Amino acid sequence: MKRADDAKKPRVLCLRAAGINCDLETEEGFRAAGAATRFLHVNELRARPEALRDHEILAIPGGFSYGDDVAAGIILANELRFGRIAAEIDRFVAEGKLVVGICNGFQVLVKAGLLPGGRERRRDRVTISMNDSGRFEDRWVTLRAPRGTKSVYLKEGDAIRVPVGNGEGKVVFSSPSVLEELEARGQVALRYEGPGPGPAPFPFNPNGSQGDVAGLCDPTGRVMGLMPHPDRHLHRFNGPRWTREGLPPEGDGARFFRNAVEAASAALRS
Repeated sequence: MKRADDAKKPRVLCLRAAGINCDLETEEGFRAAGAATRFLHVNELRARPEALRDHEILAIPGGFSYGDDVAAGIILANELRFGRIAAEIDRFVAEGKLVVGICNGFQVLVKAGLLPGGRERRRDRVTISMNDSGRFEDRWVTLRAPRGTKSVYLKEGDAIRVPVGNGEGKVVFSSPSVLEELEARGQVALRYEGPGPGPAPFPFNPNGSQGDVAGLCDPTGRVMGLMPHPDRHLHRFNGPRWTREGLPPEGDGARFFRNAVEAASAALRS
């Protein structure tokens, strides 16, 4: 049931599908940041794609959509690429609304051509592949938004500490020039940060991602995907250090959701 004050808040559609298992955490991140939230299964969205028009943010949470049985995120990506859903997502993005994919959701956005985005929607420039370690990596990492990023989710220079958990998290570019181009356009949204200057070694870059890239955005900065999980560090007690360090009550990941909600709120007011 909708509350009266929800009419004043940005509305978030949290997409569900078989195997997605971080939907509650993602919804909590947006709700705590001040958004009105709604869950919708992809089958319901396929039946009524125009439901997307009632929202300002589309969130694709992490997990293992369709069990990653073919490849991570590819089945859900194909459901979003074709038919009436694709047309509604194109309209949604063209209107300047926000789209975010976390972990498996990042894989979905890349394989659907929504990232790195742009007019071409090419899917042959970036992919996400198996970790260099050859195993599932579940550990805490430090991320930093690089200079010149266009992302509205984290501002230039912001650093957050959040967990990562994936087996296919390595961001790979078709050529070094693609990475250079995306850097120049401000589309590298987050990088893994190591203990010192220069490239981040394992395990600081847990996947072996080229250029230490942990997240990308489209040319507008409003469509973003990232491999680590801000949704898993919303409160200080989510992290392993809260009992021995004077951490603030709010976890680092909360900032990510608050910035998204603020950007959507600003668009509603304009």
